[in-house]
Amino acid sequence: MKDYKKFPSQKIDKPSAPFLFKETVRQLDPDIPQGFNKKNYRTLEQFLEKEKTLSFLIIRNDSVLYQKYFHRYDSASILPSFSVAKSFVSALIGIAISESYIKSVDQPITDFIPELKSKPGFEKITLKHLLNMRSGIDFNEGYSSPFADMAKYYYGLNLKKYILKLKVKSAPDLHYDYQSVNTLLLGIALERATRKTLAAYLEEKIWKPLGMEFPASWSVDSRKNQTIKAFCCINARALDFAKFGRLYLNNGNWNGVQIVPSEWVKQSRSIVNDSRDSQGYPYTYHWRVTEKGCFFAKGILGQYIFVDPSKNIIIVRMGTGNADVNWPHFFEMLVQQL
Repeated sequence: MKDYKKFPSQKIDKPSAPFLFKETVRQLDPDIPQGFNKKNYRTLEQFLEKEKTLSFLIIRNDSVLYQKYFHRYDSASILPSFSVAKSFVSALIGIAISESYIKSVDQPITDFIPELKSKPGFEKITLKHLLNMRSGIDFNEGYSSPFADMAKYYYGLNLKKYILKLKVKSAPDLHYDYQSVNTLLLGIALERATRKTLAAYLEEKIWKPLGMEFPASWSVDSRKNQTIKAFCCINARALDFAKFGRLYLNNGNWNGVQIVPSEWVKQSRSIVNDSRDSQGYPYTYHWRVTEKGCFFAKGILGQYIFVDPSKNIIIVRMGTGNADVNWPHFFEMLVQQL
């Protein structure tokens, strides 16, 4: 959780006037959902603290119903998003298409990264394949091995050099295979299409328009190369992550201004193919959805922005691990009480 201190980063400035959620006079005290209290905790607060949680927010109708921080964290503490950042990249792709920087999701990645044209198979991989994790690229996502590709890309100093060694193992769109390199390629495509850094484009199109309360940062591979780790590493505060959930809850509209095209948000919240993550949740455009109509952004170590449109509820959970809890199911069960 302190990795944001290890890596160089690019700054994302906050606006002069922040949007603030309303604070409720008396916060909710929900019960631990049935089936989750296997260790006989007395309260939800105790459950969250013991199950590796650092921050937990429940917001409904722009009011903070529940806000707890643990292990010396508070509302101003910086939290790395890990793969929650992928959902931000997806939003920026949708915005870039609406601004005609990108023609459509059907453009091949080689339109933006021509260095890959010499690699067999890459000319058939489109932005849509990358967004849906169906690219067919040969990449080892394993997190436990220091020899896996993921470790190299997370700690490495020259990401643009690494992608030149990528290979395609199968034709695109045959099957789902979660790979962080897909998002890295989308990030590079965005920067080349917009001629802006990802951090600058995020600041301009999302961070400032949404009235984020705090500045943020996005980690890069090295001070020399300045390639943003698009697959992870937006470092921000829990309440500001909740505002991104609010944007998607409201179909990409922020207080009357359409930030992300509504059709893009609708597509991101839909089940469109047989892509399923390791827990069986449908995966579309770097978001996960549930059969009940909820959707969420997810990062390793239990980072979540969870949205239940039927109840107008946003939940943000950041932690140091999942603690063997199926958090999306936990959230679905929790909102039943609200």
